Amino acid sequence: MDFRTPVTVVPMPFRLSHTSPILTLGSCFADAMGERLVENKFNALVNPFGTVFNPVSIARLLDLAHQPRMVAPGRMVETESRWRHYDFHSMLTGDSPEELLAKIDQKLLKTADFLQTAHCLVLTLGTSVVYRLRADGQVVANCHKAPAVLFDKGMLTLDEAVSALEAALSAWLAANPSLRIILTVSPVRHVKDTLPTNSVSKALLRVACHLLAERNPRIAYFPAYEIMLDDLRDYRFYEDDMIHPTKLAETYIWEQFAEACFDEETRRFLPEWEKIKRDLMHRPFAAQSVAYRHFLTNLEQKLVDMSARVNVAMELSFVQSQLATPNKATTSDRRPD
Repeated sequence: MDFRTPVTVVPMPFRLSHTSPILTLGSCFADAMGERLVENKFNALVNPFGTVFNPVSIARLLDLAHQPRMVAPGRMVETESRWRHYDFHSMLTGDSPEELLAKIDQKLLKTADFLQTAHCLVLTLGTSVVYRLRADGQVVANCHKAPAVLFDKGMLTLDEAVSALEAALSAWLAANPSLRIILTVSPVRHVKDTLPTNSVSKALLRVACHLLAERNPRIAYFPAYEIMLDDLRDYRFYEDDMIHPTKLAETYIWEQFAEACFDEETRRFLPEWEKIKRDLMHRPFAAQSVAYRHFLTNLEQKLVDMSARVNVAMELSFVQSQLATPNKATTSDRRPD
């Protein structure tokens, strides 16, 4: 008897390779998948605005990157002696409003430049629960620890979520004919809002993704949420907080993503690169031994061969530096007598 309910992942109607510029945007799951892309030598820009959870705020960031307009200065706030903006993550701060706006402009320009030629936008939605600034009634991306009295908490309607995302995504699809979009729903549960509220929130996001993918053939859905909840339903796949996926779960979802999204050559590359990554992490018992220098020489050749496919300049430089000036073995490196 099979005690699993594996999710059938449908291959994407398009395929990605290492030459495909990929932008990840959205919740912390976008960070997790984005980091995997970078580790595996993809040309990826990972969550340039920091984690953003709700679809309206994500859509607003895409709108701001697409249209060179002024960011609303009235939505800046000073907290903990730093200036922040309600439309952006707290990682974007400034000593003054002017410094903050300059940093925001830089982020928007970098993202816009990348999206002009990107092949894929991986967009991860985290929650439908939002906070609206009472002063203007608009959804905020982050409350920045401002007093709770300044906000009203609520849940987006399906129409709000779909309308905001559809307008923002359509604008970028029109601007960049090569762009394809992969939507996901984050498997991370927002238990602070209670589990029943989280279920409603995730259901709304899932329906929004379904409608957007149905309406546009250049938009597809990847079932990270379903893989985590159905295939990996056991708590051993969750961190100690019982909320976030473990590294093992992330690896499994990444493998499913690779199978669905990458072309054949890229899928062949991944296990080859995994072996080289393990070799790069190897620490010898005797750094000056003949055996270790032979190991480094072989690794150098593997990297030289790999350089025709991806950029390995940093790794190659590291190995060559080890060959040029071998490290002296430390006490901890030596075998016990």
